[in-house]
Amino acid sequence: MRTMTYKDATLEALAEEMGRDPTVFVMAEDLLGRGGGQGHYLGLRELLNGDTSRMLDTPISETAIVSSAVGAALAGMRPVIDMRFSNCLPACMDELVNQAAKSRYMFGGQGKVHMVVRCPDGIVKAQGAHHTDCLEAWFSHVPGLQVVVPSSPAEGKGLLKTAIRNENPVIFLEHKTLFKTEGLVPEESYTIPFGKARIARKGSDVTLVVYGVMVGRALEAAKILETEGIDTEVLDLRTLSPWDKETVLASARKTGRVVVAHEAVRQGGFGAELSATISEEAFSSLRTPVVRIGGPFVPIPATPPLEDLCRVLPANIVEAVHKVMV
Repeated sequence: MRTMTYKDATLEALAEEMGRDPTVFVMAEDLLGRGGGQGHYLGLRELLNGDTSRMLDTPISETAIVSSAVGAALAGMRPVIDMRFSNCLPACMDELVNQAAKSRYMFGGQGKVHMVVRCPDGIVKAQGAHHTDCLEAWFSHVPGLQVVVPSSPAEGKGLLKTAIRNENPVIFLEHKTLFKTEGLVPEESYTIPFGKARIARKGSDVTLVVYGVMVGRALEAAKILETEGIDTEVLDLRTLSPWDKETVLASARKTGRVVVAHEAVRQGGFGAELSATISEEAFSSLRTPVVRIGGPFVPIPATPPLEDLCRVLPANIVEAVHKVMV
């Protein structure tokens, strides 16, 4: 194990996959200059021994980036593209929803669009409403797209390698606060399967179902709850499409109490899918109704005091757990 930042762990994953498979290439705005929007490609040139032939700078046009990637994938390449911010995705919804997501099905498997769309998202540093949304629920609703939300450096590396090798288009949502986050990462090469949740913490009193940056916040909440005598189980979904229904239901049946939390707005969020499924398929095991928490139904303000009110923090999770501990 080594201690690495999320940025370096995912950079290593990308370099390893580019070394393993000559069809893998990267497209991003300002790639060769600033290393992309978050600087998370800085050092890739060196890891590739100075070879920039598969590092393509793009114009500031999300439509051009995604449509080029779809065409390249249909021609047999495996593009990894970067949207700079997840809020740029609405500019290319036709390419993602009508072309990338549907081609393999419509052409009987002959038109595979194996591409990865990296999408930094989430609330950070007063970036305002145009740069902070969490849009995972949109894309989890689209058949043909796979949706990945990593929670740590080790998770990011293993899931990115799986995404690149995948035969389907992958929306890879990375919270912007993760890039500088440090964690232990295995030295050996490894992948993490899609559709298999991770039990981040075992517990017996209540289940927290979370993903992405919320995993760390849920673990913090679990420590607080432990001082109150509440034993909390934390599930890291890892992927939302597919999602691991079996592990979630097993935990819900074990504890009988469930809280679902995400930073995306609560209305129409992915938590509604989780809550409905748990209520439908594990109803007889539940001691209390499922509680779901998320952001308020407002565009994210740029002013820091109002922005803080939109965050879902460990204290909010603790409060939600108190509601189910009856």
